Amino acid sequence: MTSTSRPLSWIFTLLSFLLLIPIITADTAGCGKTQHSAPLILPYPSRNNKSRRWILRLPTSYDKSKPHRLIFGVHWRDADMTGVDGDSAPYYSLRALANGNHTTTIFISPDGLNKGWANSGGEDVSFFDAIIKAVSDDLCINEKLIFSLGYSYGGAMSYSLACSRPKVFRAVAAFYSQHGVRDSVLNLSMGKQLRDNMLKRNGCASKNAQDVARNSRSKAKTEHSCTAGYPVTYVSFDGDHTALPSDSGGDGGANSWSIKEVDTFFKQFT
Repeated sequence: MTSTSRPLSWIFTLLSFLLLIPIITADTAGCGKTQHSAPLILPYPSRNNKSRRWILRLPTSYDKSKPHRLIFGVHWRDADMTGVDGDSAPYYSLRALANGNHTTTIFISPDGLNKGWANSGGEDVSFFDAIIKAVSDDLCINEKLIFSLGYSYGGAMSYSLACSRPKVFRAVAAFYSQHGVRDSVLNLSMGKQLRDNMLKRNGCASKNAQDVARNSRSKAKTEHSCTAGYPVTYVSFDGDHTALPSDSGGDGGANSWSIKEVDTFFKQFT
């Protein structure tokens, strides 16, 4: 993953959502159904003459009787679903961890219109709604463990899902108020405004998050004390507009420290 391939900045912000998770059973209608060879690329019913697609990735040991986590990987601006699914670090490298440790995770990469997520008239949110319904009808999904993560425009879309569908998405990594202090696209103060909105929603206690100094080649993580079960984590790092930063300040790709941070954040929800 190179930073040049992701031109619109967004933060890695590990966010979960307060008082908005409905009381539901974990099993969906798809639990128990025999899953044959799942198609990789699936169509979305055309609306307003707009055809859309999405990629589905099942774990190699998919178990029809076990509710699975569902994670959306949302692409950045000027990319498409194959960018997240087929990148050198698929699904921001979470899928590699899933293959190794989490055999109950399903990944989906949806395709944005015009290689972006303008969400005109709510059409992108409706797209996610339709995908979730289709997957829940055919596969065994744990409805309490649906997540989204994305970088750049994909981060913006994940943040939008958090606000518009808080009863559906348990948490998002809107790449996880992790914010480069030298970000040249979305400046640090704007990123903090987005973080602070979630701090308010989640009933977090007042706490000054540490920001690292420019050119320090360092990072600092602040875990905010919030309403039980709805944490917010903020990471400041010395870097520019980078999806998967490294300790050197550049793009770390599959070796980025942020991958384990996001994985750890998502795994705390059961």
